[in-house]
Amino acid sequence: MITGILICLALLLFALLGAPIFSLVGAGALYLFWQVDIDSSAVIIEMMRLTSLPALIAIPLFTFSGYVLAESKAPQRLLNIAQSLFGFLPGGIAIVSLLSAAIFTAFTGASGVTIIALGGLLYPMLMKEGYKEKFTLGLITTTGSLGLLFPPSLPIILYGLVAKISIGDLFKAAFIPGVFIIVVLSIYAIIIARKANMPRRKFSFEKIKTSTRDAIWEIPLPIIIIGGIYKGFFTASEASSIMAFYVILVEVFIYKDLNLFKDIPRIAVKSMLLVGAIFIMLGMALGFTNYMIDAQLPDKIFAWLHSFIESKIFFLIILNIFLLAINMIEIFSAIVIVVPIIVPIALQYGVDPIHLGIIFLVNLEIGYMTPPLGLNLFLSSSRFNKKVTTIYRAAGIFWLIQIGILILITYFPKLFFII
Repeated sequence: MITGILICLALLLFALLGAPIFSLVGAGALYLFWQVDIDSSAVIIEMMRLTSLPALIAIPLFTFSGYVLAESKAPQRLLNIAQSLFGFLPGGIAIVSLLSAAIFTAFTGASGVTIIALGGLLYPMLMKEGYKEKFTLGLITTTGSLGLLFPPSLPIILYGLVAKISIGDLFKAAFIPGVFIIVVLSIYAIIIARKANMPRRKFSFEKIKTSTRDAIWEIPLPIIIIGGIYKGFFTASEASSIMAFYVILVEVFIYKDLNLFKDIPRIAVKSMLLVGAIFIMLGMALGFTNYMIDAQLPDKIFAWLHSFIESKIFFLIILNIFLLAINMIEIFSAIVIVVPIIVPIALQYGVDPIHLGIIFLVNLEIGYMTPPLGLNLFLSSSRFNKKVTTIYRAAGIFWLIQIGILILITYFPKLFFII
């Protein structure tokens, strides 16, 4: 007992000193297996088992493809075509920002990339249009995680792998909630534009023609990837291979934004640093999860919870609060450590696994912008040289809107065809 307390205190101390999370999880797993006289190879076996997961290849290929797009001039071309199509609407530029960022985040899978790559383009555009700085900062901070519910979102793939449910089914269930979030935020942008009496841009077929011609090779990408997965033409793993090949072909050989021998190796290394961190964390967490399952920890937690919380509705309230706090801190760790625990508990409360996945992913989007530690808040603060408290206030209304949507998704899933 004393040894266990000392080990926990030591791990906590190392965490406070900045030790990598995967090392702490791995150390905890090794100690727990040693305590019950199970060979430490149980942890390593879980790392080896990762190689047999068919969908695993989708993570590095989608990540690499997203980084290639981010390093090219694709963000500017995407923005131009969105602006030509929707810029004439009231609040059109804000809607353009939402749509562009959602598509870009879906493909890059990381909010930091979206704020850095598109933020510098969107901020002066929105300010020039006449939007107040508070609204502009709030919108851009929100767009950093918008789009994580659309293919080929990395968190969806990772959630499916860890929860052992169909990634294709998750993609299909997440689509309508993802669209709904964008629509509601777009309506808010229109209301703000109307109140401020902002001038509307003139609709121009010539601009549509020009921007379409400029992005003609990138326009088919979301159609091919998203349409192919939804229609069942190929799996997420196959889609990742197609996307990686396509973006190299387009950005290197057609647009020539990137050099095959100079830029692609650099981007590959940069993107694989993220992938390596995810895989190490995933391997360690799966070993830790095995112990928790063997020790029947989810059942014990459920028994304890059930003594206080019998209602499914109240359980979902507690679950959302917990997920917001966890996802605010570190998303990939949250997925690989927390999901194996909450899935069996939620099942015993009668929560559908796919519905639980969508609740988790929406919490993930909101967690990025939840004070005080949401990643988007600090990225926006750094990118636009503003105090983080200023970003808190700017993002507040957007956070509340998404919380309202989360409540609808949690308690009225049939409205979104989730179950």
